[in-house]
Formats: sequence, C-alpha cells, structure tokens
Amino acid sequence: MRIILGVSGGIAAYKSVMLLRLMKAAGWEVQVVMTPMATQFVGPLTFSALSDGCHTDVVRGEAWDNHVMLAEWADALVLAPATAHLIARMVHGMADNMLLLTYLSFSGPVFVAPAMDSGMYRHPAVQQNLQALSERPGHTVWPVGTGALASGLTGPGRMLEPADIMTRLQKAGIGV
Repeated sequence: MRIILGVSGGIAAYKSVMLLRLMKAAGWEVQVVMTPMATQFVGPLTFSALSDGCHTDVVRGEAWDNHVMLAEWADALVLAPATAHLIARMVHGMADNMLLLTYLSFSGPVFVAPAMDSGMYRHPAVQQNLQALSERPGHTVWPVGTGALASGLTGPGRMLEPADIMTRLQKAGIGV
C-alpha cells in the first residue's frame, strides 16, 4: 500500500508522527507532504527519518513536477491533521503549496482528519467546507474527537487518535 500522509499546520501535527509509525509498521510505503506551516510544528527531518520521503516545497531542490509524480505513485491520500485553513483551500481548489498541488493532482481515495479549536470547528464556514468535501466523490471526512484542546478549552475539534485513523483506513479497505 502506498500512502501520501498530508500534514498541515496545527498542533495535532505531532500525532501524525505516530500515525506514520503505525502505517510503516503495517508495511505501507508512506511519503509525507507537509504544508509550510506544518514545518513550524514538527520538523521535516523527523518525517524524513521515519518515512519513505518527506516533501515540503515545490521548488527548493525538488523537481517542479514532483506533486504529479507523488499523485501517480499513491494509492490513498490521508490528510491528518487537516486544519480549517487546509480544508477551505481544498474546497476552493487552491494550489499554493506542495500538499495542495498534490491533492489536486491525486485521483484516488482521500481521507480527511480535521483538527482545530472548537470555535473554529463550529463556525458555519468550516461546517460548510467539511460538508462540501464530504460530498466529493472519493472523499471521506472523519468526525473530530471531543476533549481537551491545545488552547486549554474542552470540546469538539481534536484530531482522531492515530490508532483510530488506522482502524478507519482498514475498514475502508486500505491496506487490507
């Protein structure tokens, strides 16, 4: 199984490291694609050391068309965490970073694990964007967890735990 793990810039990015380890333990090939903001939360070197490759930029030393090659290579795209910012840009087809370029080039199944603070999650614009993504063919938007958030608040918005994401992927036929 070949997976692109898309990591966007939220505090839940630290959970993506454990998700990557679980994917690798399952025997999957995993390429990580990070947004610029994600690199502020977890360093690309961490993902590079644990994955089959980590991509952060379209130009700096990387081939300009690597997003196309990645999209052709992968069997599934898992976006975890998917911030409100990333989700909005996906809905509107924006392509200003490596992850969004890869997403728009990819034609297989897309799995979205949202993560954000409760107020953001409850905002009507975010709810509309989540609904729009869930209605796209081949897209699965998972629910968020409820509990303690990085802001100190408690409520909905937590990214699913890595083990739960793995279970959901396997139930969807990924890696089975």
